[in-house]
Amino acid sequence: MKIGERFIPDEGTKFVVQEQHDFTPYLDQARRLRSSGDGRAGESRHVARLPVALIREWCKEAGVAWDDVHARKEVVRKKLMDGDHNQFRVWGGRY
Repeated sequence: MKIGERFIPDEGTKFVVQEQHDFTPYLDQARRLRSSGDGRAGESRHVARLPVALIREWCKEAGVAWDDVHARKEVVRKKLMDGDHNQFRVWGGRY
């Protein structure tokens, strides 16, 4: 959830937008979903609960364009398999 936004002047007529986000609601939802089951529904898996802003930031860090869907999926997969971001995970298996 976006909680703030600042416009910072940069090079004449350009500016940088700095956003602040609170991902706590997504972390809480993932925790509740994990505790109610393992994220399985038949053959489908609910892997994670992720905000778009976080995915966008991960893609930016990796130098991946938003419209490169295959690369974007790979960035998200790697981040979720990393122990630093597994709190967003619902289903604990590998994918």
